[in-house]
Amino acid sequence: MPLLPRQKLFSPPDFESVKARLLTHLEHLVGDRDPYLASGKHRLVQQYVQSDLASLGTVTCHTFTVRARQHHNWILPLPGAATASPAAAPLIVGAHYDTVPGTPGADDNASGLAVLLELARYCAAQSLPRPVWFMAFDLEEYGLLGSRAYAESLQTSGQAVHLMLSLEMLGYCDHTPHSQNYPSPLLARLYPHRGNYVALVGNPSTLWAMHRLRRHLRRAGAACEYLPVPNRGTTIAATRRSDHAAFWDCGYRALMVTDTAFLRNPHYHQPSDRLETLDLDFMTRICLGLMTGLAATVGC
Repeated sequence: MPLLPRQKLFSPPDFESVKARLLTHLEHLVGDRDPYLASGKHRLVQQYVQSDLASLGTVTCHTFTVRARQHHNWILPLPGAATASPAAAPLIVGAHYDTVPGTPGADDNASGLAVLLELARYCAAQSLPRPVWFMAFDLEEYGLLGSRAYAESLQTSGQAVHLMLSLEMLGYCDHTPHSQNYPSPLLARLYPHRGNYVALVGNPSTLWAMHRLRRHLRRAGAACEYLPVPNRGTTIAATRRSDHAAFWDCGYRALMVTDTAFLRNPHYHQPSDRLETLDLDFMTRICLGLMTGLAATVGC
């Protein structure tokens, strides 16, 4: 497939075409992807991600070692426009591709990975005001090992990061009253009781980015709430359960985009986390909102 031509800035594609591509991605991604107990599917998903990203640009591999075995994070670094500063710090968009053993991981995290692939496709056709790096992380389910290895390598090299977005479970929606749970009674009083919105969770320095991103998600028809958390989320453990936390720990601005996982989805880490449990319309609205929202987020 030839590289996509650069087009007019941030004109989103239509709903049905994005929905159809998300479904195609999910059909390739869903399945037990544990690197030790389901290595065949784990390898096939890596090949699919590599191939899809490679159609947009040059994909690089970040290798790290766990249990005397090499593991891989896959990276598509999209350059900024010709007018962008060569020293501009990149925006990083990441999603993990592994699962816990025994679950097909449709929501966790095939949904986030599918949205990442569509965002990469969209951004590859734009004139970006700064570089955007798209990353598929391994071993998130073993303690954020892939993202932690990568974030620490950036910190060691002195690489600045404008902002990191972790796409973590974006496909489950429940309109039933009181379907949304919270890790504290205070949050339950402040936020909606229906599990039909997407949440943004970031460290305080991302507050303006979350505000602008929420505005674009809502314009795309995705209900959205955001939560700034201090001290790297240490006081609310549930806010650390994705790859953004590895970047928090290295001192970077980072936020998670999520359907709130186990606080809503009864199929979390279960064999029932299957494609048919996902709400593709909900997921598509999130994807479209992130497409236009990246325009604003890249600059703030």
